[in-house]
Amino acid sequence: MPHSTNKELILGIMAGTAGISLLAFWYHKVLKPRTTMNFPKLFSLGKKFGSLTLPEESHSAQGASVVFQRRQLQILEKLNELLTNMEELKEEIRFLKETIPKLEECIQDEFRGKVTVHKISPQHRARKKKGTTVQRSATSNSSEEAESEGGYITANTDTEEQNFPFPKALNTHIEELKLDVLLQKADHLRMNESHKMESFELLCDHKEKFSEETEFLWRLARAYGDMYDLSTSTQEKKHYANVGKTLGERAITRAPMNGHCHLWYAVLCGYVSEFEGLQNKINCGHLFKKHLEIAIQLLPEEPLLYYLKGRYCYTVSRLSWIEKKMAATLFGEIPSSTVHEALHNFLKTEELQPGYSMSNYMYAAKCYVELGEPQEACKFCNLALLLPIVTKEDKDAHKEVKKMIGSLKRKFHTSSSA
Repeated sequence: MPHSTNKELILGIMAGTAGISLLAFWYHKVLKPRTTMNFPKLFSLGKKFGSLTLPEESHSAQGASVVFQRRQLQILEKLNELLTNMEELKEEIRFLKETIPKLEECIQDEFRGKVTVHKISPQHRARKKKGTTVQRSATSNSSEEAESEGGYITANTDTEEQNFPFPKALNTHIEELKLDVLLQKADHLRMNESHKMESFELLCDHKEKFSEETEFLWRLARAYGDMYDLSTSTQEKKHYANVGKTLGERAITRAPMNGHCHLWYAVLCGYVSEFEGLQNKINCGHLFKKHLEIAIQLLPEEPLLYYLKGRYCYTVSRLSWIEKKMAATLFGEIPSSTVHEALHNFLKTEELQPGYSMSNYMYAAKCYVELGEPQEACKFCNLALLLPIVTKEDKDAHKEVKKMIGSLKRKFHTSSSA
């Protein structure tokens, strides 16, 4: 079964690529014209974040270096926040462009007494679908907070539910299922892209009964990741990512040797990084890689793990020299990888499950293009086009494959003419 979830910025380090690019900009515009300065390594992806190590210099030199460094990080945080706000604004504009042309039709339908169907988010559809609701008492809401593994505070699931209600035991006629039957049914529903929300609702309906069961807990975290993919609202995506990450962390605490717990915690760390500042983006990147490696050791036959690692390696391999240099200067050692390593993981995914996903074929083809093997690239592009388009990720991959084929044909034509 292909796990074709949308992993556009899955990884913390992938999500932090934009931030690293900003560092390259600062190098050219700010640092390069000045006298060369030695910056202490603030963060290390292989060590605990937040530690500060300064060389034994004079007190005044240390103070000046720290002040300059803090100002630089503050500016980067502001720029990162600005980019996030711009993305949210673009999403709002896109939604308005889709909605405004339909406004006249909606008004006419209202005058005719018709029932107008509005475009709503998956979260709202889930609440509407359940029908009968049971009001939760104010005393049942807690405002607990839990410190995540990454070292920063995230709201507990109870707090998240208080602000963003989701279908939790909303149906007064819930069918009571045994744990093994429930898990089997949830897994079966999730196999179909259109039934992922139903799988999520089913697990939410049984949360109170099985919240201490590890097999239930990691599936619920995975379901929150599915809702992240299905949601169109930035606010809802943030909600689902944070709650899912907290559930994933609890699952790991209960079962540190369960590979599925580490897998979905890693994925949700990547989702959460979308809404974090620069420091936490890099922190999430560290957590992603750490738990992905653990999951591979525990689940060596799971193709999704190698696809995710291939995406990670491919992104890191494309960082420019100056981007890596700037990141190392400010944050300490950063991961390194190659296109060969990325390709190895994509091919491993195909070996474990042939035809795993259109995106896997697409990235394998990209690797072959960069390695100067156009015939192999064409082979994987053609394999990608044989697969059906089911998800948004498939649709995006299909467009990219078409572009690659056109580019490869032009190269072949040019070389044959020469």
